[in-house]
Amino acid sequence: MAEHDHTAPVAAGDHFDGLRLRGVTKSFGGFTAVRDLDLDIPSGSFFALLGPSGCGKTTTLRMVAGLETPTSGSITLAGEDITTAKPYRRPVNTVFQSYALFPHLDIFENVAFGLRRRKRPEVERQVNEMLELVELTTQARKKPAQLSGGQQQRVALARALINEPQVLLLDEPLGALDLKLRRSMQIEIKRIQTEVGQTFVHVTHDQEEAMTMADTVAVMNGGLIEQMGSPSELYENPRSTFVANFLGQSNLIEGAVRERAADLVRVEMHGITVSIPAARAHADGDKGWVGIRPEKVLIGEEGEELDAPGNSVPGGVVSDVSFVGVSTQYLVRMPWGQELQVFAQNTGHRRLFRVGERVELSWRPEYSFLLDFSQDASAGAQRGDEG
Repeated sequence: MAEHDHTAPVAAGDHFDGLRLRGVTKSFGGFTAVRDLDLDIPSGSFFALLGPSGCGKTTTLRMVAGLETPTSGSITLAGEDITTAKPYRRPVNTVFQSYALFPHLDIFENVAFGLRRRKRPEVERQVNEMLELVELTTQARKKPAQLSGGQQQRVALARALINEPQVLLLDEPLGALDLKLRRSMQIEIKRIQTEVGQTFVHVTHDQEEAMTMADTVAVMNGGLIEQMGSPSELYENPRSTFVANFLGQSNLIEGAVRERAADLVRVEMHGITVSIPAARAHADGDKGWVGIRPEKVLIGEEGEELDAPGNSVPGGVVSDVSFVGVSTQYLVRMPWGQELQVFAQNTGHRRLFRVGERVELSWRPEYSFLLDFSQDASAGAQRGDEG
């Protein structure tokens, strides 16, 4: 997918039924939070805006909600221009990290609030259906303070969904929950989205959360979309050092391009020639960063034939060993001085290596990628928690 697709503004005959942003820019004084953003979010999809603090993702969400007005550009929903529409005039609801439940109302009345305010019929039936969807039927007459954080989050979801918004915006919705609860809520929210079939746009700085829940992820950095695609596409074939480092971890090794064939690019990496599929080579110049994910690297005895024909890198020395249960994480110092990360699954088929042992590394060419050498190899690696 193109990293930045400048498409003409939505035409009168164009009936895209989803959410569309065209050339959207938002500046606050001299600071530009979002730059010339183009985005198509199909109706019924689960879409995540992922990025570090200050990347522009929350500002983008607030512009869709109507809480901020774009400096320039347009926002359309099902073909209707909502760029300057008041928040209450938009078929959009937002679920915040803070839940924002009414403490004096019970769960039933919290969920019913929007329907009662708009004097809708059949309130009881609709609320009961929604409580069933979020599995809180037995909690209907409790107050929010009597529920756990995860249950309160489900109430906030039910209260937003009962209004049948075309788009549900989720702003760091799981940030206040502990890790174990966050994991179960990721699965829960994805289940609810699948059942109701509405468009969910989820803003988060948590890469695991975005990859677990969303069909499509847009990685934002500095007000721009670095790359957009399915979670597996972004992880397996990153197009920039920022994406390679922000989504998981990557070894990035300096290399010189020696040959470009139709389907393979050959790169010399500190005296060792490695092959990279042309479809995963995103560097036009004669230098680049050879990328390989730590779990894709095999580690073996010095001189051992590893089951990864193609790219074999000898001369490593183990400099650090961390046993983390499901895997053992090694740092291996290479002859050129760089430490590479290797994550080895603890299957029991192979012994653990110790610090100071000489080892051989290997990986299959189809797992590697090549990135532009002009990019900072450490971009995106320092993921601070936004809280």
